[in-house]
Amino acid sequence: MTRSLLAAGAAAALMLTGSACGLGSTGTGSEGSVSRVPELAPDQEVSIVFESYNFGQAGAWTDTFNELIAAFEKEHPNITVTAQKPQGNSANPATDTISSLQSQLTAGSPPDVVQLGFSDLDFTINELKALPLDDLVGRDAVQANFDGARHPYAPSARTLGDWEGKTYGVPFVFSTPMLYVNKKLFTEAGLDPEQPPTTWAEVRDAAQAIDRRTGKDGVYVDCLTKTAKDWCFQALVRSHGGTVISDDRTRLTFAEKPSIDVVRFMRDMVREGIMPNRTQTQAVESFARGDLGMILESSAIQGMFLQGAGDAWELGAAAMPSFEGKQAVPTNSGAALFVFAQDPAKQRAAWELIKFLTSERAYTTIATKIGYLPLRTGLVEDPGGLESWAADNPYLAPNLAQLEHLEPWVSMPGPSYLQIRDGMMQAVENAVFQGAGPAEALRSAQQEASALLPGGER
Repeated sequence: MTRSLLAAGAAAALMLTGSACGLGSTGTGSEGSVSRVPELAPDQEVSIVFESYNFGQAGAWTDTFNELIAAFEKEHPNITVTAQKPQGNSANPATDTISSLQSQLTAGSPPDVVQLGFSDLDFTINELKALPLDDLVGRDAVQANFDGARHPYAPSARTLGDWEGKTYGVPFVFSTPMLYVNKKLFTEAGLDPEQPPTTWAEVRDAAQAIDRRTGKDGVYVDCLTKTAKDWCFQALVRSHGGTVISDDRTRLTFAEKPSIDVVRFMRDMVREGIMPNRTQTQAVESFARGDLGMILESSAIQGMFLQGAGDAWELGAAAMPSFEGKQAVPTNSGAALFVFAQDPAKQRAAWELIKFLTSERAYTTIATKIGYLPLRTGLVEDPGGLESWAADNPYLAPNLAQLEHLEPWVSMPGPSYLQIRDGMMQAVENAVFQGAGPAEALRSAQQEASALLPGGER
């Protein structure tokens, strides 16, 4: 894959945080039965609306998805697709997805297919009533789509849109946390650029060496601010043996010892001067300029880093570091495709679009023109698929390897899920960057957020 293609995709991806991720609930999903929809007749003309935040992003994103929609319409001449971005004026259209869908549902005219983040999964199913695909088209059809013609979905990816045994959303695009390194700064600091850190203790030591010997900042962990959302923070906590919410989703757990220890470790790197007190955007731009030794960041941003490096410095990448004696547990960002169509013919057409957009053909296009991880991972070993692209993209290997230990980004429960998530992350940010005590900040935030859980304070 060329640097220009990667850069085009990631420049748009630098609308950094909105796109999403998660799993879990206290609800029972869409209420009432959903009837199986019949196949469309060959001459049955149907028009559907596809709402995706990709159409609010310039360059490779919109161009690629317009290309895919055109290819779908050519393959299904009886189905017309109107593509639109979410309603709203946010700089990052991914932040408008839920409010846009809510307003259209209220008006009685929702889009037929919607791309929504995994962090909204509980709310999408239990409040907005996304349709269960297993009921709509049959579980066998849903599983057949995951299995594919030649290349099935990665096992850890295919259930990310499931809820209580049913599939509601088909996972579409996502990325994982990666440790990117500046090989030039590693060499100048006397470190081996071909042996990046594998543990957080090694990250701290390398950051100290970079700071002391080059005068550049050592590391930035883009998981610790409200703006970053909580997908990556959850990965850190799980990697240290903790969780942010109990398995039965009735009790918040982000103020327990594993989380406190993670926040304290990150705060200490700030206090030592090896992690800069920067905003998310400032840190990403600093790394792209070559002024930062390491950054833990979404794999979707690598194109911007390649563009920034140019001929001035060389980019390296590794899997997310682990804590001593523990297995790293990466989480996923990204989104799935859901059906909200109310008419049976539109529901069937919506399913046909979802199948096309998650096909081997579509993932070949999405990977090569945007840079997202293809969820049909066998494509990277297929000479007729993505083998040559993968060979030109060495940064893909750590990302693929992390799928073995991937766990979903857990969505918070209830209608106040965003307040719960944002309150937690504001406490993390206050402790890491603003001088608040880690234990006190997290416990106070957890107490306040517990009152927002379904059923009240616990």
